[in-house]
Amino acid sequence: MKQYIVDAFTDKLFRGNPAAVCVMDAFPEDKLMQSIAAENNLSETAFLVREGEVYHLRWFTPKGEIDFCGHATLASAFVLFSIYDHNIDKIVFETARGRLEAKRAGDLIEMDFPAYRLEHFEVSTDMISALGAIPFAAYRDRDIMFVFRDEDDVRHLKPDYERLSWLECDCVAVTAKGKEYDCVSRVFAPKYGIPEDPVTGSAHCMIAPYWSKRLNKEKITAYQASQRTGVLQCEVCGDRVKISGKAVLYSEADIQI
Repeated sequence: MKQYIVDAFTDKLFRGNPAAVCVMDAFPEDKLMQSIAAENNLSETAFLVREGEVYHLRWFTPKGEIDFCGHATLASAFVLFSIYDHNIDKIVFETARGRLEAKRAGDLIEMDFPAYRLEHFEVSTDMISALGAIPFAAYRDRDIMFVFRDEDDVRHLKPDYERLSWLECDCVAVTAKGKEYDCVSRVFAPKYGIPEDPVTGSAHCMIAPYWSKRLNKEKITAYQASQRTGVLQCEVCGDRVKISGKAVLYSEADIQI
């Protein structure tokens, strides 16, 4: 089984978000895919199987399968474009979230994702304790997003990961209006064994629509202020979000199974 490690949402090694991409003829048992993801110990390992002109795509964290991942989709598209399908300009993925598309866009790869809802809710004292700070607004869908007034609040946040894992969501995103970029964010997923995710494409299906509306801009440049950092180019198109980024290959290996 071929496996590639790709740093997504960056053009520099050791930045962005590393994802493993496994290319195979057929999906093995879920238990084996979960073991591979746990062995990799990256935020996501993507598994790809081609069927005609479509690639079936699944994503596993070290602790379980998830229904949607942006950076591992970017990593998968990068591997297919650069190694397997040099002459094509668009890839269609069949996923648990339905059909997703990725296409070449100059030196970027552009992905077309469904936008998340922005269901407003009141912040509880448990949430404040988990965050270690008080946001001024909160929204939920699959993930929870907390909005802060200043990007320094986001950059310096020191949450309690155990308390965050108790919240009823997959990921916890925190965001604020940026100074150099349109918005700044960080994302945490301790429930899946990921204290802080370096760069999170899926969370920007929520972050981008929020800032697009607030800033009255269809296109925004988003910065994820993790230790590795990453930049996402986002365009909100109704109930869809186009998220673009770069990627770079770190390694190529054969899994001995």
